[in-house]
Amino acid sequence: MEEEQFYFFVWIWIGVALVIFPAALFVTAPYGRHSKPLGAMIQNRWGWMLMELPSPLLFSYFFLSGDAEKNVVHWIFFTLFLAHYIHRTFIWPFRVRSGKKKMPVIIMTSAVFFNLVNGPVNGYFLGNFAVYDLNWLLSPWFLCGIIVFLTGMYINISSDYKLINLRKPGETGYKIPHGGFFRWVSSPNIMGELIEWTGWGIMTLSLPTLSFTIWSWANLLPRTLDHHKWYKEKFGEEYPKERKAVIPRIL
Repeated sequence: MEEEQFYFFVWIWIGVALVIFPAALFVTAPYGRHSKPLGAMIQNRWGWMLMELPSPLLFSYFFLSGDAEKNVVHWIFFTLFLAHYIHRTFIWPFRVRSGKKKMPVIIMTSAVFFNLVNGPVNGYFLGNFAVYDLNWLLSPWFLCGIIVFLTGMYINISSDYKLINLRKPGETGYKIPHGGFFRWVSSPNIMGELIEWTGWGIMTLSLPTLSFTIWSWANLLPRTLDHHKWYKEKFGEEYPKERKAVIPRIL
């Protein structure tokens, strides 16, 4: 694909995210704590693994098969992207205590579609068109971005595992999480992922990689608002009133 064609496609891809975002504010995706029967269903952990798998595989393929001359900067970006997805695809689904819970196949399929585009867009850009010299490692964009990325990754993973450990083995049902970043927001795991991919957009400083940042906010911000509403409805007066959905003291 020629670079001009590629960027035209990326603009369309960003446009789709901007169209989906307002609609997602009014529709609660029926999986996780919001799960409901909706056609064919698949066990949660296998659904998560299958829907995330295309992203690391296709990202790696397009990055490694690309013609761009790659230096340590490119390989740092490659490693960080894969670090997130290896954890999300092969580790987290088998640590979470989802029991016999299932998700609708249509939800898994929609996530597969996203990853079939997002992984290649990022991998194709970094493998073919991205030009970074070694001085990029000392640029404020890279230094700021990688700090933001790693901070977000830490918040995301640590909050996920706090949720996993909220229930003792054999326990079912939901509890109010406390401690860590749950002191400030209802969904610090998602907040962490938003911070993470915002850092990705900053340190790579390109339209194709920034598209991932835009899609992350379009997909995940409505999810955090749904979680916050669910917590307040389920626990009522017990739920901490000062806690926000995703941005401390703001939203």
